[in-house]
Amino acid sequence: MLAAAGRAIVIMSDPLRLAFLSLGVLIGLALGVIPGLGGIVGMALLLPFTFSMDPYAAFGMLLGMGSVTTTSDTIPAVLFGVPGTAGCAATVLDGHPLAKQGQAGRALGAAYSASLVGGVFGALLLAVSIPVLRPVMLHIGSPELLAFAVFGLCMVSALSAGTPLRGLTVAGFGVLLALIGADPQTGTRRWTLDTLYLWNGLPLVPVTLGLFAIPELADMAIARRSIAGDSRVDSRAGQWQGVRDTFTHWWLVLRVSWLGSALGAIPGIGAAVIDWIAYGHALRTEKRAAETFGTGDIRGVLASEGSNNAKEGGALVPTIAFGVPGSASMAILLGVFLIHGLQPGPDMLTKHLDLTYSMVWSVALANILGAGICFAFSNQFAKIAVMRGPVILPLIIAVLMIGAFQGSRNWGDLMALILFGVLGWAMKRLDWPRPPLILGFVLGETVERYLFISHSRYGWDWLGHPIVLALFALSAWGFLRPLWREIRAASRVGTVLSGYRRSPRLDANTAFYLFLVALIGVMMFYAAGWRLNAKLVPLIVGGVSLFMLAVSFLHFTFRTSPDRDAGGVAAVQARRVPMDLQVADAGLDRRTVAVRARAFLGWLLAYLALTGLIGMLPATFAFIVLYMWIEGRERWGLMLGSAAGVTLFCYIVFDRVLHLAWPRTLLRVLFPDMGEFVPSL
Repeated sequence: MLAAAGRAIVIMSDPLRLAFLSLGVLIGLALGVIPGLGGIVGMALLLPFTFSMDPYAAFGMLLGMGSVTTTSDTIPAVLFGVPGTAGCAATVLDGHPLAKQGQAGRALGAAYSASLVGGVFGALLLAVSIPVLRPVMLHIGSPELLAFAVFGLCMVSALSAGTPLRGLTVAGFGVLLALIGADPQTGTRRWTLDTLYLWNGLPLVPVTLGLFAIPELADMAIARRSIAGDSRVDSRAGQWQGVRDTFTHWWLVLRVSWLGSALGAIPGIGAAVIDWIAYGHALRTEKRAAETFGTGDIRGVLASEGSNNAKEGGALVPTIAFGVPGSASMAILLGVFLIHGLQPGPDMLTKHLDLTYSMVWSVALANILGAGICFAFSNQFAKIAVMRGPVILPLIIAVLMIGAFQGSRNWGDLMALILFGVLGWAMKRLDWPRPPLILGFVLGETVERYLFISHSRYGWDWLGHPIVLALFALSAWGFLRPLWREIRAASRVGTVLSGYRRSPRLDANTAFYLFLVALIGVMMFYAAGWRLNAKLVPLIVGGVSLFMLAVSFLHFTFRTSPDRDAGGVAAVQARRVPMDLQVADAGLDRRTVAVRARAFLGWLLAYLALTGLIGMLPATFAFIVLYMWIEGRERWGLMLGSAAGVTLFCYIVFDRVLHLAWPRTLLRVLFPDMGEFVPSL
């Protein structure tokens, strides 16, 4: 095997193959920076160009691209609070607060170095594990995959920071959202509202960007500040401080790298889940993490970034050894195997061992090259954090809108972005955790699918499988541990149950509770009339969610100290900061906040109206100019130059390269021939 690894590095050192690998890295870095795009878009984009390549160059370019999207996606996550891909959503929780504190360079330096370690670790794991894991992977079936998904859902207790009941409630709501669409078991259309857009379910991209990106942009607009506020960004010194942080917390980085690689090898456990699990692991195991995570703790950045880069090497294990894609991008990679006449399986470990190890080297070299490029330009990236809000906001919003449209290339994507943006902003303001909702949304369909497959194949015998029992035990511990800590902190159960008052507390949070009760109740009412297989999981999840919601509502409304679910330990919880981003306009009165929030929502709706009228590219140009002029009174040269630059960039990337099908507009309906001159019409 060492001889094969040596031959592979010699093969990959060919200048032409290295050039294709480098090209893939550059494309991957560019895709990672643009919110809404990612590895799967890059795989689909580059796939046609691999037909005439030799296999080493083809896999080098594709793996080079896919390995670094989770390196550069840190840039928008840290600087703007916008996840570049779903795999770095957890990075936002600590990376963006660091940018607000003027430590953007430190966060980026830590993220790049942790990504480098994680990526190389994932490649190393791939190199040594394929022959060893082959007999183990053969014993992993649908029951084990179900148990892994349940284990992931039980991470919500760790991601709720003192509000476990709220976290469990929104996680259940996320599962219900994941079940929207045509039921694969019976064909029942679940909560589709008689719209064709929802038949295939809600796309992940607009939901993620709505929950995490729109609220941060709204708070920037409300506070009328730059990303770093009034702080100065010392990107040069902070960058190397971030590298030192990586080596200071080397044991954490190695742990999450191993965790990301191992979870990446499990089909169905994608990047959108792995970084949350790693983040939850760090929260549970690091000292005083519960008090500092979510406020700008560098360990939170290291946990997320070290794990999401390591998953690529792990995802290649089942893809190469069994032909089972470990992620969506690996499913496209399987097509490359067939294009070049290769069959995943034993042949890749015998006759084509050189090619297998060339993939290992491709992943390792791509991570080194990607991190090096990001380090080289880190200072320039960090300086973006001090740009004025009226200048940077319209640019981000324009790219964000077009990126969200990549969800299913439907008008519904833009509507979903706005709706979930409003929901995410309300949750942030009212101290409701958002990460559990995404976790439930990502894993909901997986849980239902593997539950039915396991029952149809094994009956109920699958509950006795050793791996299933072990994972369910860990899940139960993760679910009950926060409640047990609450009881211990309160000294006895009676203290937890006491402290209620007669007069209820009525405020915006009360209204939000009632909104969720009504929404989940209506969803369950409609679900009750479906066939058994279609309604089983929705009714179970909805019932549990309503129960948790009712208990949390009683705690909040009638307790003397209603700041948390657990009022019995209010003194302890009061010192804990929620693991969600803090609002930055605490000095503003409520009326000012409400007026500016409505104005920001009006700008988003105006963008949609312009898109529907004249097309997305002309709307992008007009929106940027109008926003800069009305909100910032910027110079005409800056306004026109910025608008033209962003519009040209979007035209080249989305129209000429990705061949995006733009939203249909009113002008195109009235004047069909105009589409020949303006592509976005």
